[in-house]
Amino acid sequence: MHRLRTTVVRLWPLTAVQMAQSLSKPVPLAVKQGLRTSQPARHLNTPLASEPFLNGTSSNYVEEMYYTWLENPKSVHKSWDVFFRNASAGAPPGAAYQGPPHLSRTSERLSSAQALVGTQPSVEKLVEDHLAVHSLIRAYQVNCNHTENVLSLIIIKLLSLLVRLCQENCIYGLAESDLDKVFRLPTTTFIGGNESALPLREIIYRLERAYCQHIGVEFMFINDMEQCQWIRQKFETPGVMQCTLEEKRTLLARMIQSTRFEEFLQRKWSSEKRFGLEGCESLIPALKTIIDKSSQSGVESVIMGMPHRGRLNVLANVIRKELEQIFCQFDSKLEAADEGSGDVKYHLGMYHRRMNRVSDKYMTLSLVANPSHLEAVDPVVQGKTKAEQFYCGDTEGKRVMSILLHGDAAFAGQGIVYETFHLSDLPSYTTHGTIHVVVNNQIGFTTDPRVARSSPYPTDVARVVNAPIFHVNADNPEAVMYVCKVAAEWRNTFHKDVVVDLVCYRRNGHNEIDEPMFTQPLMYKRIKKQKGVLQKFVEKLIDEGVVTTQEYEEEVASYDKICEEAYTRSKDEKILHIKHWLDSPWPGFFTLEGQPRSMTCPSTGISEQALSHIGNIAASVPVQDFAIHGGALTRILKGRANMVSQRLCDWALGEYMAFGSLLKEGIHVRLSGQDVERGTFSHRHHVLHDQNTDKRMCIPMNYISPDQAPYTVCNSSLSEYAVLGFELGFAMASPNALVLWEAQFGDFHNTAQCIIDQFISSGQAKWVRQNGIVLLLPHGMEGMGPEHSSARPERFLQMCNDDPDVFPKLSEDFAMHQLYDCNWIVVNCSTPANYFHVLRRQILLPFRKPLIVLTPKSLLRHPEVKSSFDDMLPGTHFRRLIPDNGHTATNPEKVKRLIFCTGKIYYELTRERKNRGMDEAIAVVRIEQLSPFPFDLVKEEADHYPNADLVWCQEEHKNHGYYDYVKPRISTTIGHTRPIW
Repeated sequence: MHRLRTTVVRLWPLTAVQMAQSLSKPVPLAVKQGLRTSQPARHLNTPLASEPFLNGTSSNYVEEMYYTWLENPKSVHKSWDVFFRNASAGAPPGAAYQGPPHLSRTSERLSSAQALVGTQPSVEKLVEDHLAVHSLIRAYQVNCNHTENVLSLIIIKLLSLLVRLCQENCIYGLAESDLDKVFRLPTTTFIGGNESALPLREIIYRLERAYCQHIGVEFMFINDMEQCQWIRQKFETPGVMQCTLEEKRTLLARMIQSTRFEEFLQRKWSSEKRFGLEGCESLIPALKTIIDKSSQSGVESVIMGMPHRGRLNVLANVIRKELEQIFCQFDSKLEAADEGSGDVKYHLGMYHRRMNRVSDKYMTLSLVANPSHLEAVDPVVQGKTKAEQFYCGDTEGKRVMSILLHGDAAFAGQGIVYETFHLSDLPSYTTHGTIHVVVNNQIGFTTDPRVARSSPYPTDVARVVNAPIFHVNADNPEAVMYVCKVAAEWRNTFHKDVVVDLVCYRRNGHNEIDEPMFTQPLMYKRIKKQKGVLQKFVEKLIDEGVVTTQEYEEEVASYDKICEEAYTRSKDEKILHIKHWLDSPWPGFFTLEGQPRSMTCPSTGISEQALSHIGNIAASVPVQDFAIHGGALTRILKGRANMVSQRLCDWALGEYMAFGSLLKEGIHVRLSGQDVERGTFSHRHHVLHDQNTDKRMCIPMNYISPDQAPYTVCNSSLSEYAVLGFELGFAMASPNALVLWEAQFGDFHNTAQCIIDQFISSGQAKWVRQNGIVLLLPHGMEGMGPEHSSARPERFLQMCNDDPDVFPKLSEDFAMHQLYDCNWIVVNCSTPANYFHVLRRQILLPFRKPLIVLTPKSLLRHPEVKSSFDDMLPGTHFRRLIPDNGHTATNPEKVKRLIFCTGKIYYELTRERKNRGMDEAIAVVRIEQLSPFPFDLVKEEADHYPNADLVWCQEEHKNHGYYDYVKPRISTTIGHTRPIW
């Protein structure tokens, strides 16, 4: 604990009760109800008197004085010490104050000790009453975050504090007789409006109106006074939540669309699963309100991610997807092989640009496709949002924003939610605030919250990033609309995350054909008796005279007609167009038919001048007066300079050449992952740190050319799942960027397996999406234990879509067609030049495929692993297979054994071959591209050595690595005529 004379700095968030308990001191009842503030204690040596309160001094003064006394009783004036000791001992109100003898000697003492004693009870009561009222206000602000849910299914309603006050009598040191007394309001509340003092009865009434109706607010944990005051003003100011007549009519129209859409689907396809919105129809006006308000604030693009519940409704009524495109997805004749049916209709996404009628501005809305793996889409949306902000120069998130929808059980249960939240304020990952909307069904599939989570609310995970949480009863559309307005304003003002918790119910089971009575019979008996949200809202508006019954019926009939007409059009067999289901189209990259503009790839080599220039940049510090590490780093840069002078490059320099040349050509390069700036194995050093100045850094890669594209290299949080998902989303936004994620060790991708399985390996088949993301996975069985050795190449190879039993038809452009037809590319390069080429090929290809690179560890500094500039000049390409170019190539008939291998084991094999003097008897061939498998080149090598036994060699165990993948393909290549060891 550190103390200045007038300021207390707390290093941990203890409550007054906890602090007192730690000192074995009981807490006075009035103070016990008080809550901490961030306002510093003032005038610690001021005697206890009535003057501060008569002058309107805030109760924060007394509260801070009490906390300060708990920490050190000698730090406050002795009168305060006596007062707090008596109060802690249980002295009743009015009896805790005792004037110390020296008080009468101060210049401000009363005329006589008798006069002072005579006023003690009233002064003390005044102090305690003000403190009690201020503590009462604060208790509402902190504790009243339950919503008044008319269902009372599982959420426990908060009892009115006014009732508590009467029933429990003096809970704050106040009696019922105090209800008509006038109290000065603290500066930390806005319930008074223009009034600075109110009767206690009115104070409680206004607090009840602000915090105990259909909205509950959690924000007092935020450690920023400005933000807390902003939220208080939005919810406490009298009359602030009133809707205008026009807003109510708009809200009704949106509720009709939301409700009637679900009813239409239920009538037409009663036996189909659609995961409808029944019970939370107010979600649609909620999202539209957020989008309207954001558009008015200047937002031009909104990227959304959501689970399956309500997805079709959001597509129809928020994104404004053509209804016939949705309805034709219910066609029973639609087969899995049909275009656009790669996954169920409630998983698919969409991209649409339309006019926003409220702001009269065009907006782009994108709903990202995602699987049933709940919350997996969260980081993908964030990455896509970050990319769009980056490409349009939106450094503050004012033009592009994200909205994430969640289910309550998944929001609390899925760890990816926590991982994604922790990216929210990181410089290279922040999207400058996300609006999270939780559809709180108060139940998971069949699991209620009592056994589904340990926290009071499903939204408690958001507290870790100081995101305010607004709970709102989804049966009150007006309250929902107001909360969503505030959420959009918060995001636009502070550019931080915010959570809207729509407390609702699920009228059907998990889906429309599920029976919820099996597991929640009492809950669903009450739900069946519940009036629909639209019905209750319409009745309210008719009573208020906002609309007539006729107007309501006409609006319903109008929307029903729209649905019926779309249903008729959906029967046209030609209506299904896959372009309508793309969430990230790349205009100009493909032809109008969605095909590559060519099926050729130019040479991936570059000029010697470019190689030398980039190499010299990699060996330099292009910033003046920059002190680099004088030991190893100086040697590394000097070593790079020597290699450039010798026209050679190692692995790190080859990567530098690839990145630098792409940047020079205007291609953005983004590399992220754990410790990628330096490199896990201290080989990369793309970010240099000044040894004398904190936070002063230099990225030489950004000094290659004045008109180059920017290079982004960023160490990530210690997360794989969220960060890989983020980078995947970033790569979605544009085909003209090289986006790479590097695992610290190869098998660390284990915890990101969901992203690999659901988005990367199956991306094109499942989502009709191409993606060029690159995964760099350090791999090598080098005695570092199982967790640091294998990148599990067998897992990636098992998910490759090429047929091992069919030898393909060879043609001049066979290699290109292989790449176009594959689901991803898996390589294990053995030379820096080939690594250089495969990275450049990733961009120069006329289409995009994910690239899995099994990168080396020991080869990073292996003396033989260097490439000549000659292997990287114009006219050179990536080599899918590298033949043996030794004695065996000129005397193939003498070769007794042909060894196929990949990666670093090649160098061990050739070393052993040399040691045994078997250079002419054994040929060693490297398969650099494992998938798609180079059938044509393997056949050439097998035919070249007709007398040789065929052997596959790998360092991994036989049931790991590549063996099970390559064996059937080599057998197919040679026609099963020669055995393979």
